[in-house]
Order: sequence, then structure tokens, then C-alpha cells
Amino acid sequence: MALSSSSCSSFATSCSRNCVYDVFPSFSGEDVRVTFLSHFLKELDRKLITAFKDNEIKRSLSLDPELQHAIKNSRIVVVVFYRNYASSSWCLNELVEIMNCKKKFGQMVIPVFYGLDPSHVRKQTGDFGKIFEEICHNKTEEVKSRWKEALTNVANILGYHSVSWGNEATMIEAIANDILDKLLLTPSKDFDNFVGIEDHIAQMSALLHLESEEVRMVGIWGSSGIGKTTIARVLFGRLSRHFQGSIYIDRRFISKSMENYSKSNPDDYNMKLHLQENFLSKILDKKIIEVDHLGVVKGKLKDLKVLIIIDDLDDQVVLDTLVGGDEWFGPRSRVIVITKDKQILRGHGIKCIYEVGMPSENLALRMFCQSAFRQNYPPVGFMELATVVAARAGGLPLGLNILGSCLRARNKKYWVDMLPTLGKGLDGKIEKALRVSYDGLERKEHQVLFRHIACFLNGDEIKNIKLMLADSELNVDIGLETLVDKSLVRIIQSLDTNIVEMHCLVEEMGKEIVRAQSDEPGEREFLIDSKDVCDVLEDSTTAFKGMRNLRFLNMYTKKWDHEKEVMWRFGEGFDYLPPKLRFLRLDGYPMKCMPSNFCPTYLVKLHMQGSMLEKLWEGVHRSRNLKEIPNLSMATNLETLNLAFCSSLVELPSSIQYLNKLKKLDVTFCEILEILPTGMNLESLERFTLKGCSRLKSFPDISTNISVLDLSETAIEEFPSSLRLENLAELGMCRMKSENLWERVQTNISELFLTETGIEEVPWWIENFSSLSLISMWECRNLKHATLNISKLKHLEEVDFSGRWALTEARLTDSPTVEAMSKDNYLPNILLKFINCFNLNQEALVEQQTVLQELVFSGEEVPSYFTHQATGSSSSMTIPLSHCFLLHPHLGFALWLVSTLCPQVISMEYISMTAIFIMDCRFPLNKDNACYDQVDIQLHVSNNGESTFELKKWGISLFKDYSVAKNGLSDQNILPRVYGICHETELGDEPGDDLVETMRCRKRMRIILLCFADYMKHLSRNYRLCPASRP
Repeated sequence: MALSSSSCSSFATSCSRNCVYDVFPSFSGEDVRVTFLSHFLKELDRKLITAFKDNEIKRSLSLDPELQHAIKNSRIVVVVFYRNYASSSWCLNELVEIMNCKKKFGQMVIPVFYGLDPSHVRKQTGDFGKIFEEICHNKTEEVKSRWKEALTNVANILGYHSVSWGNEATMIEAIANDILDKLLLTPSKDFDNFVGIEDHIAQMSALLHLESEEVRMVGIWGSSGIGKTTIARVLFGRLSRHFQGSIYIDRRFISKSMENYSKSNPDDYNMKLHLQENFLSKILDKKIIEVDHLGVVKGKLKDLKVLIIIDDLDDQVVLDTLVGGDEWFGPRSRVIVITKDKQILRGHGIKCIYEVGMPSENLALRMFCQSAFRQNYPPVGFMELATVVAARAGGLPLGLNILGSCLRARNKKYWVDMLPTLGKGLDGKIEKALRVSYDGLERKEHQVLFRHIACFLNGDEIKNIKLMLADSELNVDIGLETLVDKSLVRIIQSLDTNIVEMHCLVEEMGKEIVRAQSDEPGEREFLIDSKDVCDVLEDSTTAFKGMRNLRFLNMYTKKWDHEKEVMWRFGEGFDYLPPKLRFLRLDGYPMKCMPSNFCPTYLVKLHMQGSMLEKLWEGVHRSRNLKEIPNLSMATNLETLNLAFCSSLVELPSSIQYLNKLKKLDVTFCEILEILPTGMNLESLERFTLKGCSRLKSFPDISTNISVLDLSETAIEEFPSSLRLENLAELGMCRMKSENLWERVQTNISELFLTETGIEEVPWWIENFSSLSLISMWECRNLKHATLNISKLKHLEEVDFSGRWALTEARLTDSPTVEAMSKDNYLPNILLKFINCFNLNQEALVEQQTVLQELVFSGEEVPSYFTHQATGSSSSMTIPLSHCFLLHPHLGFALWLVSTLCPQVISMEYISMTAIFIMDCRFPLNKDNACYDQVDIQLHVSNNGESTFELKKWGISLFKDYSVAKNGLSDQNILPRVYGICHETELGDEPGDDLVETMRCRKRMRIILLCFADYMKHLSRNYRLCPASRP
């Protein structure tokens, strides 16, 4: 949509006025309100564009004064023409006022022709013309002439015609972007290439809640280089025009205001007065303002609507001095504080905080490409290289931008030659930006903890970090809280534990700090580079004797297999390891035994993948030659004993009984292991993995505290009669032959894995596990009929029958009615997966369901019995209901979604997946007992902006026989979750001059399903990707 220079000039005149609104939407009819207008206003809100909303204004013959004021005080008017627009004299009078304002003030007008030919508006022809003739009946020639002139003039303006657009969502986004450009007049191009900025603005829009009368303070928090300042600058550019006073305070402003007080104490009173003087002078646009006490800011700004943005703040005193409290500022004022330190926000009582997270892999690649290639995707031949370099930046926008600019306009050979260099160190600009947060750590012990994590403990569990540092004077809990507040690490919840994660660039910055401690590697706190380690340990017979305080020794290979040999060179006199070691890893250790005088009193973890050890007193990991473990009685601090892949190990020693702190015992694929010790109770043991111990036939009475047990691929046939596993939550029985193992065992299992077993039917004993939430039975190829009794499985959430090409029938039996389940406060929502079950009768499965399920199939088409269908990643449909549906108090339907997992770069290969979702949705149709002669169901299905998954097509099948007796739906309080359900009852708007109270009453229901991307994410996380084609 073009804008002429004369239009720009007139619009500049419009914008020079002190307008209240950015946009005034003019429309007619509730059809437009609940479809186009609702989505349009939502998009404007996302972009922080202020629109007038007339929800509370009552219609009358004359134009309401409030509307006249709103039109005059709006920069842009968007007129939405629909078939019935001309049926309202109200709208026509409104249009005349709009065109008058355009002529008088140079106001910008954008027409949108929604399902309507612009020529019909211009010439008043077609159905639009007929309706216009009706409304003109009994009107004076003067009135008709004004209306015709306004319609003709507005239709001559270049606008948007819905027929010309592929889908409504794309058109709405284009209109909103066009408005945004016009509002900014000479918009800044500084952030045009910042990919994903609109998503950040949308999140901030929700937190700022600009329509609220209250004063709101909002924080933006995140690590260095993640884009906080960019977000703040865009916000200021878009918002400042709405406020009586606005100011952007950056680090330079603060430094300049405080430079004369650099030697004073941080809380100097005179410094605060001077800071307030500079602040008021800038926000009030006055050269000199004298401040003689700290209440002046409140006195001068308490009646003004102001916008204050303070960027890169690291001083609590500055924040308290400039924006003491809400009462300092007038109604609808907004304060935005940007910082790397969350404690500053918390200390000022700011609770609304936007945490700027890392972009997705797709978004990060687009960011990098914008910097390197000035486009959103790599040129031909650069995909693999671009992906590797973008991964090196770890998704950090600053790193992506700097690396991209370094490689811009370079040929492919230069890129290839640069890759080794990128892995050796950190770019100086990136390190300088990241180092600010580290230098801001006020306590030395917090810096020490940071270096430990960067050099050794990144990605480890908090409880393991505490164990490793138990003999130090570091307070791990307080230290981690400080590092999180400073955006140096983050804590990730993973199953039942918490993981400490440090960004790869921050980790590299920490290692650079250690390297800078000394030019002599042996004098540094950590040795982290292989060359330095080799140099220091050149004489292995004596080197370790000079390191009596060494606590962490980690000699590892990134890949251990038969194709890559690990070379060790120990002197003949090697017989010593430091006594205070807490972590020891020696991959490929070439000797048959450890030094005889090594006492593992302090040892917490031991890993020796691929070693040649034959005898050891302690736990070992992946030592295929290990035959004997003599005595573990001294390793009383051991929490993890990992003996996985020790394929020569025959038995575990009885000394294991002394490991009272042992939590994890792993003997995965110890293929000849036959004997486990019995008659003991390892009270701390939580996870016991026996997977692949194919010779093991009996299970020991070893612990009653086990919560995770994996017996997959074992020959175990029975349990000891005395064994009780009351705490068992997760059970793996994949590829097992025994079907009688659990008949007499009552447990609280929540997850059961029966993958690739030879079962021919769903085991009857499953119903004994009343706490079961997940059943995985994929690839059970002998299973042809699957029947599951859900009445006793009230916590069941997911059942996976995928990969069973022989499966022809699946059904749930003894399904109680919704009414019966509601009495027990139980209403299930079960996800059933049938990926690659191509012989399954899908239609029969869909029709039989009487309780809530979400079904997942393989396929690419919506079946024909889903009679209402649509295509596109964001689309809508309106379904008029026939009178037979109105006889029932509730309406039910199934929704069939066909989606594609968009190409993702995974190990440099592209994969795609197509799946089908069915959700059984039900909601009250006639809860107020009113009589309706027409009901329309309007649905909008979207992937909610999730770029990873693409919605291809979808369909609706209404339940034809849906009675209370059949389904038990008699109480709206027991209804299932339906996302975004909205019921609206409206009075009809009849054409004519008089406002007629009509007996016609229309009820519309709009269901917006915005959770599609969440379902797809859940699927991709919890189920291996299967090909969509028939095998």
C-alpha cells in the first residue's frame, strides 16, 4: 500500500496534533466485530498501537459526541466495509465525519473491503447498493448526497481487498505493519533486522497493560547480549508519543550525572539531588531545574502521564532515587527498568518482570543469517556452515550478530578456514559484554563458584554440585541464587531434579578468566586445555605428588568407540593419585588396577569408560574388561554406582550393603551378570537399572525405596515374596518374556513401559496400578486388539500404541459417563497415540468415544466424514447449526488437525513428520433456556505463531446424536477444558432510522484453539519420530 508525498505531508499535520488514539476502527455489524475486528484489535495490541474501542457506547440516530471526539483525536481511521455496512445510518454519518476530518486535519484513512468489491462501495451497486437504497428511503437529498460523496471518496483511496489475500491473518498483519510505519513517519531502521522483535513487544504489551489507569513498573531481565536494550529502544520509539513526558535513561546519562561524586559514598545525598536535577531537566525539557530535597520529582510529575525507561541498571540507589514509588507519577504512567540483576527489581518491589529468553534454534539461525547475509536464510551451499557457526554463538543475539558481521561477504573457503578459530576462544567484543555481570559479583566466593561451574560443573545437578563442593567454604545455595539473579546461570527443572546451566559463551568467558590467572598453566586454578594438561602432567610419576589438594581430575574423550584409540603414557613408577579427589574420570585407563595406596575416602564420583581395569574397589563406568569388584566398604559417600556395559562382570560384591548413601545403581547391559547380593536394604536407593542383563533371572530383595526400576531385556521371572515396592513410580519392562512377574505386586506405578514385548493383549494386571498416568506399548507387533479398562485408572493421561502395524482395533471398556465421573471429581483427558497403525479403523475409534480423548494418527488428509474443512496455518470457519442441533442442551464435535513438523536442522539432516490430532470438544449450547432461531459456531484454529510446526488443514465433525442420556452432560461445571471458548448473545441491528427493540435474538459461539503448537511440542518431546508413510 503506497503513500504519496502529499499524503505524508497531510499526515504529518495530523500527527502534530496531540492525538489520544493511534487508530479509530469504523465498522458495522457484529459479524465483523467477532471475526475481522477482534483479530485486528488483538494484532494492534501486540504491536502497542492504541485503538479506540466502542464497546460501551450505545447507538442512536445522531453521532455520539464521544465518537466525534475519538475520530478527531485519532491519527489513522480504518474503515471496514462489509456487505451490511450501509444498513446503518449511524455508520454512514460516522463516515461523513471521518472524511471531514481527513479534509480538515489531513487525517489518514485506510479502507478495508472485507468480502466486498470496492467498486460496489464506490458506485453503490450490487447488494451493497441495494442496502444503501433501502437506508436512503425517506432521507433528504442533502443527506443522501453527503453519504454518496463520502462512500465514493473513501472507495477511491488505495486500501485492502480481502479477496486479494491468501488468508485473513496475513492481511491483518500487513495492515497493522502498514499502520505502524505510518505512525512512525520516519521510522528508525536500526532494529529492522532484529528477528523476533514483535514477539518480545507482544509479551511486553501484556505486562504494560496500557489501557489501565494505574501506574505500572515493569522489569526487563536477562543476560548480557540477549537483546534487552533493543527491546527497550523499540518500546520507547513506539510508546513515547502517547505520554506527556518521556525519557530514556542509559548508562551514559547516569555516569555523567554522577561523575562529580565518584569518590563519594554510594548513598551520597548531594549525588541524589544532582541525579534528580538532570532527570527532571530532561523529562520536562527544561535547561535548569533546582532540586533542594528528594520530594521534588514527586511534586513535579505526580499529575503527569510519563514514560520512563532506565536501561542497563546495576545500582539500586539510582532506581530508588529516580522512581521511588507509584505515587510519584500521574495515572497511566509507565516505568520500564532493564537490568542483568534481578535482585535490583526485586529490591524495588517490581513484580512484573519479563525474562528475555534465548531464541529457538530456527530463530537463532535467522538472526545469524540477517547479520551474515542480510536475509533470513543462508544462500545455497551455506546451510551447514551457517548452522555450525550459529550453534557456536549458542543462540545469544549479540554473538550471532558479531559472528555474522565478521563473516559477511566472505567466500566459502574463508568460512571453512575460520571454523577451527571459532572453537579456540571468545571474540573480544563478546567477552567484554559478558564480563560485566561477572565483575559485578561483589563477593569473591560467588566468583569462585562461577569459575567452578564454568570450568567443571556446567550442566550438573545442584545436589551433585553441593557434593563436589562440600569440603569447600562455598555456600552453594546463596551463590547459585546470586548467579541466577545476575543472569550468569539458570536453573532448569528436569524430571525430579534441578540442573545448573551456563550459556556456552558465558562458560567460555569463565574459562578465559582462569587462563588469564597466570602465564604458567600449573599456577592456575583449573587446567582446562588439553595441551596445558599434557604439559603439566608430562612426568606422570611425580606430577600428581605435587597436587595433594587436587579435587577434580577429569580425563575424558568426547567419543569412545573401537574406531578411536585413547593413548595413555604412564611412567613405570606411576603409583600415586591425590588423596582428596572427589571426582575421578580416566577414560581408556590402560592398567588392570588402580594405584594400590589410593584411598577413596573423599571420592564422590568415579567414571572410567573403556578402561582395562580388571579389579577395583569402587564403582566403574563402561569398563568392558572388569571382572571383579572386591570391596566397596570404604566408599561410604558414593551416591552413584554406574557399572553400565561392564560386559565381563559376573556378580556384584556383598560389600555393596555398606553404601547407605547410594541413590543410583546402573548395571545396564552387563550381559553375563548372574548374581546380585540379597538380604540387604539400601535405604537411599532410588533408581535401579538392570536393562540388558539377559542372564539375570531373579530380582534381589535389595531396597524398598526404589522409585525408578528398569527390567527391560532381562530374564527375571519372579519377585521375592517378601518384597514390597510401595514407592515405585516408573517401571520398564521392554522386550521381556515374563507375563507373570507382577500379578501379586501392588505398587504406585505412574509410568509403565512395555515397548517391543511379545504380548498379544493389554495385560489384565495393569488395572491394579491405580496411579498409572503413562502406558507405553509401541512396537508390540503381536498386538492386534487393544482393550483398556479406564474406570480403575483415574490418573491415566497418555497411552502409546504406536508402531503396531498389526493393530486393527482399539477400544476403552467400562467407560463411566461424564456425570458419574464428575461425582468422583474425576474427568479424564487421555492422549491416545496410534502413529503408524495403518490397519486401524480410525472412523470406528472416533465414533465410539464417550469420554474425553485426544487421538494421534499418521496421515495427511482430513477424512470425508469431517464435513466442515479448512486449510492454512491460521484459518477460520463459520458453521450454521440446523434446528435439529438446537433441540439438545449441549453441542459436541470432533476436531481433526493435520500438521507438519517443519524441516529442522538435526545433525545436518532434514526431517519432517505429519500427524493427525482429534480432540473431542463439548460445551453448553442452551444453558439459559432461551429460544434461538439461529446459532452460528465460529471457529478459529491457529498454530499460535509457533514456527516449528505448520498447520496444513483441519476439519470439524458435529455429533449428530448427542444427548444428555448418552453422555451425562447435564452440568456446565463438569465440562471439559476447551481452549478459548467464548459465548456471546447479541441483539440484531435492523436497518432504518429508529432504534427498534427486536424480538430476534442471535447467539454466537466462538471457539479459538491456540494450543495446537503445545500439543505438537508434547508429541515431539515424548515420542520418537516415525515416518508417515506406510512401511
